[in-house]
Amino acid sequence: MFVRRIAVVGTGYVGLTTGACLASLGHRVVCADVDALKVARLEAGQVDILEPGLAGLVREGATAGRLSFTVGARDAVRDAEVVFLCLPTPMGAGGAADLSAVEDVAAVIRDVLPYGCVVVCKSTVPVGTSTRVAALLDREDVAVVSNPEFLREGSAVRDFLHPDRIVVGSDSPQAAERVAALFAKLGAPTVLMDAASAEMVKYAANCFLAMKLSYVNAVAELCELVGADVTAVTDGMGYDKRIGGSFLKPGPGWGGSCLPKDTHAMVRIAEGVGVDFTLVQATIDTNVRQRQRVVDKLRAAVGPLAGTRIGVLGLAFKAGTNDLRDSPALAVAELLAFEGAELVAYDPEIDRPLVGMTVVDDPYVAVSGAAAVVLLTEWPQFRTLDWTRVASVMSGTTVLDTRNHLDPDALRRAGLTLRGVGRPVEVPFS
Repeated sequence: MFVRRIAVVGTGYVGLTTGACLASLGHRVVCADVDALKVARLEAGQVDILEPGLAGLVREGATAGRLSFTVGARDAVRDAEVVFLCLPTPMGAGGAADLSAVEDVAAVIRDVLPYGCVVVCKSTVPVGTSTRVAALLDREDVAVVSNPEFLREGSAVRDFLHPDRIVVGSDSPQAAERVAALFAKLGAPTVLMDAASAEMVKYAANCFLAMKLSYVNAVAELCELVGADVTAVTDGMGYDKRIGGSFLKPGPGWGGSCLPKDTHAMVRIAEGVGVDFTLVQATIDTNVRQRQRVVDKLRAAVGPLAGTRIGVLGLAFKAGTNDLRDSPALAVAELLAFEGAELVAYDPEIDRPLVGMTVVDDPYVAVSGAAAVVLLTEWPQFRTLDWTRVASVMSGTTVLDTRNHLDPDALRRAGLTLRGVGRPVEVPFS
């Protein structure tokens, strides 16, 4: 395998994981960020992102001299053979992706890129962005390649080093093969295509996953009304190889840094070419309704929410991360606060103040005096709480488990009434 000199611009979840993992494959990597304090912390081996294995890879790469950090993109790219753009593309006006960070960096680096280097768009970007970046660079000697990431927060390092596939798209076959060669050591299936198709792959994949989640939440609602158990239903579905068992767990709605912005962007992309993509819009609408359903369930269990104390377990958008971006837990909490509920919340990885609630550092403090407890993030440690102790400090008996995560028998023995999603109400033993 040839060792390449690589620059990674942006040190968020995608950028830092990309840089550290490429360094672990033997490449020489410089990661750049505009945040000088963040760069200083990374140089000291301090990784603020909660991602299993990432901090170790960063320290390992730095110790081996294969991974370094710098402030600003210009210095990082001066000696690079390949430049990865791992920049935020948040939801902008009307739901379209905001490409200002990508465009700004392209303008900054265009005159310092080495002759013949390759610029890789790793960020999730609309179809046509590679062409747009090429035009901004205005360098005939520099090829632009799309290499979408498929990293899940909480397992990003594993996903990078053991990928299902590697997608590389460019209108220059030579440039695409050059980028694909960076990952040869992984031995993963590599799919080469044109840039537009590669850009569409990420949106198509994420929208499909979002549709699957919204579908199972809608099925869960139906199960509640007809007396079926969604856990049994999805178990029966998952054995069908055409469907599979992943993304078939109901919850309080989906969120995170990718699915919300990517579904909205797909709708905008479709509208831009005159396609009415109602399936994706319905996916978004179902997700919004799912959050309201959680609030409705609590209201049905305890009565009016104004002035009612609710204990909240979990704030991160999913277990294994400290990311709050588009967290369904926060969306539900906001709806509860709007109705006047008094919220006391606990999350094992969130300790900063949040609007509309009191955040505490002990789950038993969070549930103390609560008329009801709502579990919104599936942290493993919530399953092993002392539920008899929880029952003794609550003022009520309702536990709403929006992830179907808890052991029904443990809660029944504690004298608590467990309400799940798409499942019958579990009442205490008489």
